[in-house]
Amino acid sequence: MEATKREVAGRQLVCPFCDHDRFFVRLTLMNTRGATFFGLDWANREADCYICERCGYVYWFMPGYGEPR
Repeated sequence: MEATKREVAGRQLVCPFCDHDRFFVRLTLMNTRGATFFGLDWANREADCYICERCGYVYWFMPGYGEPR
């Protein structure tokens, strides 16, 4: 996977920590204690994570706000 310039909701992403503009994208499962306790992790919601190539800062967005999958 290559880090590239990314847009979310029509706005260019820039890292608030180091001002870098290239991010990796990853789909992440947002676990909850209740679902994990009952073995239902698969039922948890997903988030689109954008990870800064330079410092590792992570943006979390609900699906549908970032780039199409």
